[in-house]
Amino acid sequence: MRKALTIASIALASSMALGSAATAFAADAPSPVAAIGTAVHKDAAVAGLKLSESTAKPGSSMTFEMEVPDGSTNLSVSSKALADVKTTEGRGGTAVVADVPDGTYGVSLTGTGPDGAKLQATAQLTVRKGGKPTPAPSTLSLSTDHGRPGDKVTVTIKTGANSAFVTSDAFTGGRITLKSDGHGTWTGTAVVAKDVKTGSYGVEAYAGGKKFDTVKFATEGGSTPDVNPQPKPQPTPQPLKPSEHRTPKGSVNTGEAPAGYVPEAGNA
Repeated sequence: MRKALTIASIALASSMALGSAATAFAADAPSPVAAIGTAVHKDAAVAGLKLSESTAKPGSSMTFEMEVPDGSTNLSVSSKALADVKTTEGRGGTAVVADVPDGTYGVSLTGTGPDGAKLQATAQLTVRKGGKPTPAPSTLSLSTDHGRPGDKVTVTIKTGANSAFVTSDAFTGGRITLKSDGHGTWTGTAVVAKDVKTGSYGVEAYAGGKKFDTVKFATEGGSTPDVNPQPKPQPTPQPLKPSEHRTPKGSVNTGEAPAGYVPEAGNA
């Protein structure tokens, strides 16, 4: 009985020793899952997507460019903000901006690389129904539409351009350069030329080097009239000289009663 117990104990100890060695060996061995994940990450293909516009309005056309390795397949570009997406020869394509609410949308590129790895890239497109704001038209105004030699005229141009001036034969120097207030308003002072002739002259307005308007300016040559002319003094009535007296015609010289004479009743 004692011999049998001893053999069983030896067998149990041997089994435990072998189990411990097997556990230690398993702990020292590398994990196959981690190695495969590293290899996949290292061999993954790199892709990119470029849009011709970053901001567009619904209905406008745009193009895109795909940056993928040679031999890539199953390339596709999609977005809620794009419609009628077409891939052209090479690595580009065209699309139409969809009628979607204003906002920023993602555009996705997917495909398969030459090694079978999945390709993926994204870009952003902002949709605004108003599109790019239309600049306000340039305008010209004069403080007066007529003048005499030496008169001063204030010239004002409102524009989004980076320069503004006016030209006219009615003004001294012919060209009037204006100064900006930094907020789209350009002003200057023109002086009516001293040798200007009576007539109508054109004032041509330029913004950004391009003429955008012409207005008429009337002139009257000669000196400037007195604004408050004084009335001429009237001569003071003088008494008649004796030689200027005239003898009236009537009963004094002819014996006849003057016309319209009515005798008194007591003398009848």
